[in-house]
Amino acid sequence: MPAQDESLDRKHKLVIVASSLGTVFEWYDFYIYGTLAAFFGKLFFKPGDASAAYLSSLALFGVGFSVRPFGALLFGRLGDLAGRKYTFLITITVMGLSTALVGVLPTFATIGWVAPVILVVLRLAQGLALGGEYGGAVIYVAEHAPHGKRGLFTGWIQTTATLGLFLALVVIGGLRAVITPDQFAAWGWRIPFLLSFILLAISVYIRLKLEESPIFTEMKSQGKGSKAPLTDSFARWDNGHIVLKALFGATAGQGVVWYAGQFYALYFLTSTLKVDYVRAYWLIAASLVIGAGMLICAGKLSDLIGRKPIIMTGLLLAVLTYQPIFHGLTRAANPALAEAMERSPVVLATSEYNGRVALAMEALADAAKKIVIPSTPKTQTDKARNYLNAHGIPFTLAPLKAAGDEVSLSVNGATVVGFNEKAFEAALAPAGYPKAADLAAMDTRKVVGLLTILLAYVAMVYGPIAAFLVELFPTRIRYTSMSLPYHIGNGWFGGFLPLIATSIVVFTGDIYSGLWFPIGVAAMTFIVGMIYLPETKDRDIRG
Repeated sequence: MPAQDESLDRKHKLVIVASSLGTVFEWYDFYIYGTLAAFFGKLFFKPGDASAAYLSSLALFGVGFSVRPFGALLFGRLGDLAGRKYTFLITITVMGLSTALVGVLPTFATIGWVAPVILVVLRLAQGLALGGEYGGAVIYVAEHAPHGKRGLFTGWIQTTATLGLFLALVVIGGLRAVITPDQFAAWGWRIPFLLSFILLAISVYIRLKLEESPIFTEMKSQGKGSKAPLTDSFARWDNGHIVLKALFGATAGQGVVWYAGQFYALYFLTSTLKVDYVRAYWLIAASLVIGAGMLICAGKLSDLIGRKPIIMTGLLLAVLTYQPIFHGLTRAANPALAEAMERSPVVLATSEYNGRVALAMEALADAAKKIVIPSTPKTQTDKARNYLNAHGIPFTLAPLKAAGDEVSLSVNGATVVGFNEKAFEAALAPAGYPKAADLAAMDTRKVVGLLTILLAYVAMVYGPIAAFLVELFPTRIRYTSMSLPYHIGNGWFGGFLPLIATSIVVFTGDIYSGLWFPIGVAAMTFIVGMIYLPETKDRDIRG
């Protein structure tokens, strides 16, 4: 018996390592683009409007997420019919190739509009592949895990997204540290993408060593598999209502907490607080190292006390503390900006102001218009808003008091009527808004500490979610059923978070206004989850 137990342990280790390592590489592929999204605006989109190009790059980042549910349907069905192993062999191959090809893609300056079109196609392929990858990996591991250890085993898979982002940050940050900005802009940005050829070869080699899931094999041998996984998953209410509960009571909130705590935090540091890219990468990377361990701990803890209480607590903490945490990041990372905002607030009065309630909807509509039809700003309000955003100056929108004018700027008692770049510059200069964060003045420990708190929330909502979703659905339709709510929650609610939040910030001028999107979604998910979600940790998943 001891020899048999030892052999079983080695088998479990191979399952976890092979599934996790391949998924790390796949997340690395996906997140290279996300990490460079701000940089890509000037490479693959028409120059002229910096804000529109930046929002377009974020939108294209979101495009990969938008098709993830379709990948979940395509590969989920295949996984329930043909098996888990061969399905995620296909997904990692598609993912690796579509990422590596970005490394040889000509830019807008070379081939014009063909560049973003090809980039969209490759991004769509990435999203489809990722839509099938995650479900296959977590189900494969969970169906190998001993009863009572599914949270711990799948917790290792949950670290892969964080470690994939960490790997992307290390590679990009390392390159930017050893080559000049001009070299990185000319050719250095291609290297992380080209590395995917090597990672793809390693991943395929490792996964070819795996055998099919024992639970799936047993089900197929007994002839209990589903012949129509899509119909059985979504067209029948006995399972369909569980899919809806999983989406609105778990994965939607988990998705926004995940992306707010990692990607949006990175964008906030670099684009809003003007922290040097290399320093920002290492700050996020430091918190990710700590966060990876917390994901495993959260998964293991969910084996003891349950999945639901940990997930719900993480959601509630995010709702209650996101605003003070991001305010704290401003004071710690760029204290000069925080002081200028308090000492010399900027007010942009405009005839287009329709009240606070309408601001968020107007922000989204304005962003969508610029993404679909990029154009130079036409109104004085657009020009003033773009000027302030381009110079990293937060502002507050207000109604215009004087009739006949279109826009005015007020700061430190001075008022500039109408948009005039030189007049704006003269009025804003005494306010002392910094052009970049002073690294010497940064409280690095506090920044890492606050980022780590955000990662703790990520661990709480994300660490147990894989085991929870696996336990919700029967084996014969598990791949299809769990993949769709997961990828809608993460791909749509979470994946579009950077675009939505940044669009709100750009439009309103309030650097914290974008946080109301993840706060609102997390609050909704907490309420739905507390009322409708069951506890699943003691369920037998062999059925």
